[in-house]
Amino acid sequence: MTLKEYFLHPFHRTTYERNCALNGVNFRVERGEFFGVIGPNGSGKTTLLKILAGILRPTSGTVAVNGRLSPFLELGVGFNPALNARDNVLINGTLLGLTPKQLERSFDKIIAFAELERFVDQKLKNYSAGMQVRLAYAVAIHVPFDILLLDEVLAVGDQSFQEKCFATFDGFRQERKTMVLVSHDLGSVERFCDRVLVLWDGRPAGIGPPDEMIDRYLTLEGIR
Repeated sequence: MTLKEYFLHPFHRTTYERNCALNGVNFRVERGEFFGVIGPNGSGKTTLLKILAGILRPTSGTVAVNGRLSPFLELGVGFNPALNARDNVLINGTLLGLTPKQLERSFDKIIAFAELERFVDQKLKNYSAGMQVRLAYAVAIHVPFDILLLDEVLAVGDQSFQEKCFATFDGFRQERKTMVLVSHDLGSVERFCDRVLVLWDGRPAGIGPPDEMIDRYLTLEGIR
């Protein structure tokens, strides 16, 4: 694909294999529902969230989102590691729709939730993965939203942070917020989700109650 490769291998012809990340996925999430998505690595879970967030465009099919989105996707997405936490919060909050006055009111709450008061002026490249995920989640939940997209929010972080996340889940449920959670933590999926979608090789392998879908997923994995 580069000029150097062409001169080194002038007669080589690059071939490509089509990879369909998602195929035949069709579902509806109701207002106030806590919807889970599970499946093995590479099954299309993060791609699905990126399509819902408008980051990726589907090559076919349609997506309808009714409400304001707040996405918490891959760790570090949207952050500039060369900037400190203060500047990253201001930039990300602005991109997510907060006005300067709203940012001023929310800034201390965001930093306090992330427990990063001592490190607010430290560059993110010096943060641990746990510190970054706390900051990203704190920003995501302090912007006005109707729908919260969560990709592996519990994968990085200590037990106390996970419990803090669980508390916000309960609060959002009471506020009738809509949440879509991608997670390998099947215990949390069963605890919080109303319905679950199982993805397998980019295709839906089932959608229904958490206990049934978790059992189906473990059966596909050969664990049950």
